[in-house]
Amino acid sequence: MTAAKGLHLYSRNQQLADARLLETYAGLVRKIAYHLLGRLPASVQLDDLLQAGSMGLIEASRNFDAEKGASFETFASIRIRGSMLDEVRKHDWTPRSVHRNSRRVAEAVKAIEDRTGRDAQDEEVAAELGVSLEDYHQYLMDTAGSKLFSFDELNNQEDSAFEVPDTKGSEPHADVEGSRFQDALAKAISALPEREQMVLSLYYNEELNLKEIGAVLSVSESRVSQILSQAAARLRGRLSDWKNV
Repeated sequence: MTAAKGLHLYSRNQQLADARLLETYAGLVRKIAYHLLGRLPASVQLDDLLQAGSMGLIEASRNFDAEKGASFETFASIRIRGSMLDEVRKHDWTPRSVHRNSRRVAEAVKAIEDRTGRDAQDEEVAAELGVSLEDYHQYLMDTAGSKLFSFDELNNQEDSAFEVPDTKGSEPHADVEGSRFQDALAKAISALPEREQMVLSLYYNEELNLKEIGAVLSVSESRVSQILSQAAARLRGRLSDWKNV
Protein backbone atom coordinates (compact mmCIF):
# COMPACT_ATOMS: atom_id res chain seq x y z
CA MET A 1 0.00 0.00 0.00
CA THR A 2 1.35 3.38 -0.98
CA ALA A 3 1.65 6.23 1.54
CA ALA A 4 -1.04 8.17 -0.33
CA LYS A 5 -3.47 5.25 -0.17
CA GLY A 6 -2.67 4.68 3.48
CA LEU A 7 -3.35 8.33 4.28
CA HIS A 8 -6.63 8.21 2.34
CA LEU A 9 -7.73 5.07 4.21
CA TYR A 10 -6.86 6.64 7.56
CA SER A 11 -8.78 9.77 6.66
CA ARG A 12 -11.79 7.72 5.58
CA ASN A 13 -11.74 5.67 8.78
CA GLN A 14 -11.45 8.84 10.85
CA GLN A 15 -14.45 10.36 9.10
CA LEU A 16 -16.50 7.25 9.80
CA ALA A 17 -15.41 7.28 13.46
CA ASP A 18 -16.34 10.96 13.77
CA ALA A 19 -19.74 10.30 12.21
CA ARG A 20 -20.44 7.48 14.69
CA LEU A 21 -19.28 9.67 17.56
CA LEU A 22 -21.56 12.54 16.52
CA GLU A 23 -24.50 10.17 16.17
CA THR A 24 -23.88 8.57 19.57
CA TYR A 25 -23.55 11.85 21.46
CA ALA A 26 -25.92 14.03 19.45
CA GLY A 27 -28.31 14.12 22.40
CA LEU A 28 -25.57 15.36 24.75
CA VAL A 29 -24.55 18.15 22.36
CA ARG A 30 -28.16 19.24 21.92
CA LYS A 31 -28.84 19.14 25.68
CA ILE A 32 -25.87 21.40 26.43
CA ALA A 33 -26.79 23.74 23.57
CA TYR A 34 -30.35 24.22 24.82
CA HIS A 35 -29.12 24.68 28.38
CA LEU A 36 -26.79 27.49 27.29
CA LEU A 37 -29.21 29.05 24.81
CA GLY A 38 -31.62 30.02 27.55
CA ARG A 39 -29.03 32.21 29.25
CA LEU A 40 -27.30 33.80 26.27
CA PRO A 41 -28.22 36.88 24.20
CA ALA A 42 -31.07 36.45 21.73
CA SER A 43 -28.64 36.94 18.83
CA VAL A 44 -27.06 33.54 19.54
CA GLN A 45 -28.41 30.86 17.18
CA LEU A 46 -29.00 27.24 18.17
CA ASP A 47 -27.42 25.91 14.96
CA ASP A 48 -24.19 27.79 15.69
CA LEU A 49 -24.01 26.26 19.16
CA LEU A 50 -24.69 22.77 17.81
CA GLN A 51 -21.98 23.11 15.17
CA ALA A 52 -19.44 24.41 17.67
CA GLY A 53 -20.43 21.71 20.15
CA SER A 54 -19.95 18.99 17.55
CA MET A 55 -16.43 20.23 16.91
CA GLY A 56 -15.79 20.23 20.65
CA LEU A 57 -17.02 16.64 20.86
CA ILE A 58 -14.63 15.53 18.13
CA GLU A 59 -11.77 17.41 19.82
CA ALA A 60 -12.63 15.69 23.10
CA SER A 61 -12.51 12.25 21.51
CA ARG A 62 -9.00 12.92 20.23
CA ASN A 63 -7.67 14.27 23.52
CA PHE A 64 -9.41 12.06 26.07
CA ASP A 65 -7.16 10.31 28.56
CA ALA A 66 -9.02 7.74 30.65
CA GLU A 67 -6.12 7.58 33.12
CA LYS A 68 -7.06 11.02 34.44
CA GLY A 69 -10.09 9.51 36.09
CA ALA A 70 -12.93 11.32 34.33
CA SER A 71 -15.52 9.49 32.27
CA PHE A 72 -15.55 10.38 28.58
CA GLU A 73 -19.02 11.92 28.88
CA THR A 74 -17.85 14.22 31.67
CA PHE A 75 -14.75 15.21 29.74
CA ALA A 76 -16.69 15.67 26.51
CA SER A 77 -19.36 17.79 28.22
CA ILE A 78 -16.72 20.27 29.36
CA ARG A 79 -15.13 20.48 25.92
CA ILE A 80 -18.51 20.76 24.17
CA ARG A 81 -19.57 23.58 26.44
CA GLY A 82 -16.21 25.30 26.08
CA SER A 83 -16.42 25.19 22.29
CA MET A 84 -19.89 26.69 22.36
CA LEU A 85 -18.77 29.52 24.63
CA ASP A 86 -15.76 30.16 22.39
CA GLU A 87 -18.15 30.50 19.45
CA VAL A 88 -20.22 33.05 21.36
CA ARG A 89 -17.10 35.06 22.21
CA LYS A 90 -16.15 35.29 18.54
CA HIS A 91 -19.40 37.09 17.81
CA ASP A 92 -19.61 39.42 20.78
CA TRP A 93 -21.42 42.39 19.28
CA THR A 94 -22.00 44.03 22.63
CA PRO A 95 -21.23 47.76 22.27
CA ARG A 96 -18.12 48.98 24.06
CA SER A 97 -20.28 51.41 26.00
CA VAL A 98 -22.08 48.46 27.62
CA HIS A 99 -18.81 46.90 28.77
CA ARG A 100 -17.61 50.29 29.97
CA ASN A 101 -20.77 50.90 31.99
CA SER A 102 -20.49 47.42 33.45
CA ARG A 103 -17.02 48.22 34.75
CA ARG A 104 -18.24 51.56 36.10
CA VAL A 105 -21.07 49.87 38.01
CA ALA A 106 -18.68 47.34 39.57
CA GLU A 107 -16.26 50.10 40.55
CA ALA A 108 -19.06 52.19 42.05
CA VAL A 109 -20.37 49.24 44.08
CA LYS A 110 -16.88 48.52 45.40
CA ALA A 111 -16.25 52.15 46.29
CA ILE A 112 -19.49 52.38 48.27
CA GLU A 113 -18.97 49.10 50.07
CA ASP A 114 -15.35 49.93 50.93
CA ARG A 115 -16.51 53.26 52.29
CA THR A 116 -19.56 52.07 54.24
CA GLY A 117 -18.71 48.47 55.09
CA ARG A 118 -22.13 47.23 53.96
CA ASP A 119 -23.98 46.21 50.79
CA ALA A 120 -24.37 49.07 48.31
CA GLN A 121 -27.98 50.03 47.60
CA ASP A 122 -29.35 50.83 44.14
CA GLU A 123 -29.91 54.50 44.98
CA GLU A 124 -26.37 54.84 46.28
CA VAL A 125 -24.84 53.25 43.18
CA ALA A 126 -26.86 55.53 40.92
CA ALA A 127 -25.69 58.57 42.92
CA GLU A 128 -22.08 57.36 42.80
CA LEU A 129 -22.35 57.09 39.03
CA GLY A 130 -24.06 60.46 38.76
CA VAL A 131 -27.09 59.05 36.93
CA SER A 132 -30.77 58.60 37.70
CA LEU A 133 -32.05 55.38 39.27
CA GLU A 134 -33.83 54.60 35.99
CA ASP A 135 -30.59 55.00 34.03
CA TYR A 136 -28.75 52.79 36.50
CA HIS A 137 -31.37 50.06 36.12
CA GLN A 138 -31.00 50.36 32.35
CA TYR A 139 -27.24 49.83 32.74
CA LEU A 140 -28.02 46.60 34.58
CA MET A 141 -30.42 45.49 31.85
CA ASP A 142 -27.90 46.29 29.11
CA THR A 143 -25.08 44.39 30.78
CA ALA A 144 -27.16 41.41 31.91
CA GLY A 145 -26.35 39.13 28.96
CA SER A 146 -22.60 39.53 28.84
CA LYS A 147 -22.09 39.80 32.57
CA LEU A 148 -24.23 36.79 33.45
CA PHE A 149 -22.35 34.85 30.83
CA SER A 150 -19.05 35.67 32.54
CA PHE A 151 -20.45 34.79 35.94
CA ASP A 152 -21.67 31.49 34.56
CA GLU A 153 -18.10 30.62 33.62
CA LEU A 154 -16.77 31.58 37.04
CA ASN A 155 -19.46 29.59 38.80
CA ASN A 156 -18.63 26.42 36.83
CA GLN A 157 -17.91 23.68 39.35
CA GLU A 158 -16.25 21.31 36.88
CA ASP A 159 -12.76 20.10 37.72
CA SER A 160 -10.35 21.95 35.44
CA ALA A 161 -7.99 19.00 35.61
CA PHE A 162 -10.31 17.25 33.15
CA GLU A 163 -9.72 19.88 30.49
CA VAL A 164 -7.39 19.45 27.55
CA PRO A 165 -3.89 20.45 28.73
CA ASP A 166 -2.73 23.93 27.75
CA THR A 167 -0.06 23.47 25.09
CA LYS A 168 1.49 26.78 26.10
CA GLY A 169 2.18 25.47 29.57
CA SER A 170 1.23 27.01 32.91
CA GLU A 171 2.88 28.25 36.04
CA PRO A 172 3.34 25.62 38.81
CA HIS A 173 1.16 27.63 41.19
CA ALA A 174 -1.72 28.04 38.73
CA ASP A 175 -3.81 25.17 40.13
CA VAL A 176 -3.37 26.42 43.69
CA GLU A 177 -4.33 29.96 42.69
CA GLY A 178 -7.36 28.66 40.83
CA SER A 179 -8.52 26.73 43.88
CA ARG A 180 -8.02 29.74 46.13
CA PHE A 181 -10.00 31.91 43.74
CA GLN A 182 -12.88 29.44 43.73
CA ASP A 183 -12.86 29.58 47.54
CA ALA A 184 -12.90 33.38 47.43
CA LEU A 185 -15.76 33.31 44.92
CA ALA A 186 -17.79 30.95 47.11
CA LYS A 187 -17.30 33.23 50.12
CA ALA A 188 -18.23 36.30 48.06
CA ILE A 189 -21.44 34.63 46.90
CA SER A 190 -22.37 33.65 50.47
CA ALA A 191 -21.92 37.30 51.51
CA LEU A 192 -24.32 38.66 48.89
CA PRO A 193 -27.70 40.10 49.94
CA GLU A 194 -30.22 37.32 50.55
CA ARG A 195 -32.36 38.07 47.50
CA GLU A 196 -29.34 38.07 45.17
CA GLN A 197 -28.20 34.73 46.61
CA MET A 198 -31.68 33.31 46.08
CA VAL A 199 -31.90 34.49 42.48
CA LEU A 200 -28.44 33.13 41.69
CA SER A 201 -29.35 29.79 43.23
CA LEU A 202 -32.62 29.57 41.30
CA TYR A 203 -30.91 30.56 38.06
CA TYR A 204 -27.71 28.52 38.24
CA ASN A 205 -28.47 25.62 40.60
CA GLU A 206 -32.18 25.07 39.96
CA GLU A 207 -31.80 26.21 36.31
CA LEU A 208 -35.03 28.20 36.31
CA ASN A 209 -35.46 30.82 33.60
CA LEU A 210 -36.14 34.50 34.29
CA LYS A 211 -39.91 34.12 33.95
CA GLU A 212 -40.00 31.22 36.40
CA ILE A 213 -37.83 33.06 38.93
CA GLY A 214 -40.06 36.11 38.57
CA ALA A 215 -43.08 33.95 39.42
CA VAL A 216 -41.34 32.60 42.52
CA LEU A 217 -40.42 36.08 43.76
CA SER A 218 -43.53 37.84 42.42
CA VAL A 219 -41.47 40.29 40.37
CA SER A 220 -41.09 40.97 36.65
CA GLU A 221 -38.58 39.25 34.38
CA SER A 222 -36.79 42.56 33.91
CA ARG A 223 -36.40 42.93 37.67
CA VAL A 224 -34.92 39.42 37.90
CA SER A 225 -32.45 40.36 35.17
CA GLN A 226 -31.50 43.49 37.11
CA ILE A 227 -30.93 41.50 40.29
CA LEU A 228 -28.73 38.99 38.47
CA SER A 229 -26.71 41.74 36.85
CA GLN A 230 -26.41 43.57 40.18
CA ALA A 231 -25.10 40.41 41.83
CA ALA A 232 -22.52 39.94 39.08
CA ALA A 233 -21.39 43.57 39.43
CA ARG A 234 -21.12 43.21 43.19
CA LEU A 235 -19.04 40.05 42.82
CA ARG A 236 -16.85 41.69 40.22
CA GLY A 237 -16.12 44.56 42.59
CA ARG A 238 -15.47 42.34 45.59
CA LEU A 239 -13.19 40.03 43.60
CA SER A 240 -11.36 42.80 41.73
CA ASP A 241 -8.14 42.03 43.61
CA TRP A 242 -8.11 38.57 42.02
CA LYS A 243 -9.15 39.04 38.40
CA ASN A 244 -11.71 40.76 36.20
CA VAL A 245 -14.96 38.81 36.22
